[in-house]
Amino acid sequence: MEGLNESNQQWEGPVAGQRYRQFQAGVQLANRLGALNEIEFSEFVMKTQSFVDAIGAAVDFPDMLHEVARGRELDQFASEHDAQLSFMLRARHAAWSPGYVQQNAAKVGFTAGAMPGRLVLPAAEAGLPPVLTLSYDTQAALSDDPEQSAIRDILLSLDVAQVNRLEQPFARLREVAAELCKTMDGVLCDQNGTPLPAMTMDPIAADLETLYDKLDSRELSAGSALARRLFS
Repeated sequence: MEGLNESNQQWEGPVAGQRYRQFQAGVQLANRLGALNEIEFSEFVMKTQSFVDAIGAAVDFPDMLHEVARGRELDQFASEHDAQLSFMLRARHAAWSPGYVQQNAAKVGFTAGAMPGRLVLPAAEAGLPPVLTLSYDTQAALSDDPEQSAIRDILLSLDVAQVNRLEQPFARLREVAAELCKTMDGVLCDQNGTPLPAMTMDPIAADLETLYDKLDSRELSAGSALARRLFS
């Protein structure tokens, strides 16, 4: 819910002490759980009408079938252009301890995440989703004696739509993977643990550039507020 501030003529979340002559209410049409349906649209209308009645205003609602159809079309586009990449780094010989993983990850810019067994490579701007995430066995991270826990593989992940392409996240993923494989004596694999030859990464990079362009063409540029809402 946003109000048009009478003094500066800017749309904003309602703030105490300010005056508003217009409000606009919004509902998200789609996310990774699917498209808005008729029941959810009706709930949105009921809640908005309750607000309208409370402040003595009039409201103009869009056509439900039209908006639900828009949601389905947007959901279809999103499902066809969603990309979440994960690569496994597997130990060649000796297993790793959580401390060893954290130490080497910190050298390439990772910091502790909100959950045990999760590290993040922060975005350039504070508050934005991380560029990359690194995860390993949660039980090993929560062990009473973490240094005695054996970790044989870790996952490097990129949620493409959540990160601005200017961050060059895939290039950074490749650099981080190469450095960690070198320092930790690991091998880069797909999610199933099958080793990946270096030549497989270039086609992925090319496909990502095409995906970025398609998202841009729909005003859903990777890392934008709209893209982060839709692909969530």
